[in-house]
This record gives sequence, C-alpha cells and structure tokens, in this order.
Amino acid sequence: MTAMAPTRNEPDLSFLLDHTSHVLRTRMAAALGEIGLTARMHCVLVHALEEERTQIQLAEIGGMDKTTMVVTVDALEEAGLAERRPSLTDRRARIIAVTGEGERVAGQSQEIVDRVHREVLEGLPDGEREVFLRLLRRLVEGTLSTPVENPQPVRRARQRSK
Repeated sequence: MTAMAPTRNEPDLSFLLDHTSHVLRTRMAAALGEIGLTARMHCVLVHALEEERTQIQLAEIGGMDKTTMVVTVDALEEAGLAERRPSLTDRRARIIAVTGEGERVAGQSQEIVDRVHREVLEGLPDGEREVFLRLLRRLVEGTLSTPVENPQPVRRARQRSK
C-alpha cells in the first residue's frame, strides 16, 4: 500500500525560487561563457571596478568561499583582466585591481548580464514585470533579507552532470 503524501497548503516556494534561480544561472553561465567568463569572474570584475576592494571583501559580496575566490582571481590574472596589488590606502592590504582589458571585458559582460535579465523578464506581461520585481525586492529587503543562524550549514544542491 502506498502512503498518502501530506496535503500541501501553500505553494512550494522553495521549489519555485530554486528552479528559477538554477535555470537563470545556467542561462547566465552559457551567455558569459561566450566571452570566456564565469558569473563569478563577472562579479569580481564589476565590484572591483566600483571601488578599491580586497579579495576578502569581493568574496563576501559574491558569496564565495576563500578557495573559490582565489581560483577566480587566479583565472582573472591569467587572462590579464585583473591583478593583485597593494592598496593605495592601507599598505598592509592587497586589493584586486582591474586592468584596462578587464574594464573593457567587464563592460561587455555587464551588457550580457543585462540582456539575459531582460530576456527573462520579457517572459512576463508588461504590467506584471514591475509588480514582480517590486514584490521580489520586498522579500529580499524584508522577510528573506538575512539567513537564519543554523548549527547545520545549509548546502546548495549539487548540479546534475549531463
């Protein structure tokens, strides 16, 4: 005999947000891959251009652990898009500086990111786009603004290999 699943009383918000986030990340990865960048590389470039930032600050902005950040900056350096330099304001700190070529590529990658976001939002009727974004921002700035402390770290789902 098969057990009956409990009755769902609310929409599966976790699935809806996880699925849309996953599909958006795959679209973004494919689009940025056309110019040899990853989403993490894009994130580091654009945020390093905003102001002088250390590797630790950029890792925090991009939600990356130290190892991932090191690998990302190594790849940017190898491609000639960024370099580690001493800070102009704190001689003890090292910052990630974007090269001239990195600045050009960051402009290109931002156009790609904007295009992917625009294409996704075009899937909604005109009148619903702004409402959707306003409500999503309200969640991000309110109820879902801060992760809950948890003794068991929450891990992201592994990506299925093809």
